[in-house]
Amino acid sequence: MKKLILVVIIFVVITFFIMDSKKEEQNLPKEDPVSLEYEDEKRAIFISYIELEEYLNNKSVEESQSNIIQMLNNIKDNGFNMILLHVRAFSDAIYPSEIYPYSSYISSIEGKDPEYDILQFFIEETHKRNMELHAWVNPYRIRSTTDISSISTDNPAYQYLNTNHVKVIEDVGIFYNPASEEVRDLVISGIEELVKNYDIDGVHFDDYFYPDDTIDLENYQEYLDAGGTLSLSDYRLNNVSLLIKGVYDKIKSIKEEVVFGISPEGNINNNYDSNYIDTKKILSEEGYVDYIMPQIYFGFLNEVMPFMETVNMWNSLITVDTIKLIPALAFYKVGTTDAYAKGGNNEWIENNDIIKKQILISRNVSNYGGFSLFRYDYLFNEEYLNDYLKKEKDNLNDIL
Repeated sequence: MKKLILVVIIFVVITFFIMDSKKEEQNLPKEDPVSLEYEDEKRAIFISYIELEEYLNNKSVEESQSNIIQMLNNIKDNGFNMILLHVRAFSDAIYPSEIYPYSSYISSIEGKDPEYDILQFFIEETHKRNMELHAWVNPYRIRSTTDISSISTDNPAYQYLNTNHVKVIEDVGIFYNPASEEVRDLVISGIEELVKNYDIDGVHFDDYFYPDDTIDLENYQEYLDAGGTLSLSDYRLNNVSLLIKGVYDKIKSIKEEVVFGISPEGNINNNYDSNYIDTKKILSEEGYVDYIMPQIYFGFLNEVMPFMETVNMWNSLITVDTIKLIPALAFYKVGTTDAYAKGGNNEWIENNDIIKKQILISRNVSNYGGFSLFRYDYLFNEEYLNDYLKKEKDNLNDIL
């Protein structure tokens, strides 16, 4: 009888360790340190041009402003303290600019005045709620279609059509050439205008850098003919680094307190192989960014880029003490099949607390500064909110 009891005890212990091991293999947190306080944690929400079009386009001033107030109330009431507002998505602006025309996403036709300063209104209402506003800019993207007829004559891209400064890429869109010094000066001038004219808390770039592998070949040949020795890949990495450095320096020369951050792809290799952003350089040298917000849009069971491994990898790249890691998380994937996750493709359907766990895990990395969620509609638009999203949001609220 004693032998039988001993065997049972051994079996229970072994089973426990096997189950615990499997849990570790799945990279799932064992505990939820909910009791920990994170007073300085950035809790950000992306508000993209898609939301702006839905809530502001073809609306009266009163309705437009009412929608903005409702958006910001929703964000504040759910425990967030920062918005990433799409102020320039396509060589345009949601504010009165001497460089860019008004965006068609706020007033139906590019260049049409929306009758009030949308950015200024956003800033005032955001600051009333003790939240931060970071101006989100796409530096190179002009259009996500190849229709040049939609580009107004007031758009700086118009004068560059049919030149080496702009390229129409079939089935992709229209983009500024990252190798063009004129383009770099244009982008930096746009940032200068924003920082001088508005009380923004930060400037934010996302992952739209090099649009293809042919846009700068003419420039590169000129570079080689002039005695340049960099490889094509290093040449491209340097072009993007020059822009980032130029933007950072311009911001700090105007308002030291305004921060600059970038949201590159979560897959570090893709940043080098296709986007040409030298993430290792900008995270190991001062004078490039104040925070990095990699799009870690992967679940724990993603076989290609598992979340825990990826967030730790990004954290390890940061060797400048002042740079913060603010992971961007994929709220939009909740309740969907993740086609690129291989064996973990159903993780976002089978679980309803992934985002919560990802935040709890991220809080433990050494350079943690907060998190962001992509994007507003998936948390607050009733047309989007299915049962999966509601359950995920309820679990998230437990720690906010």
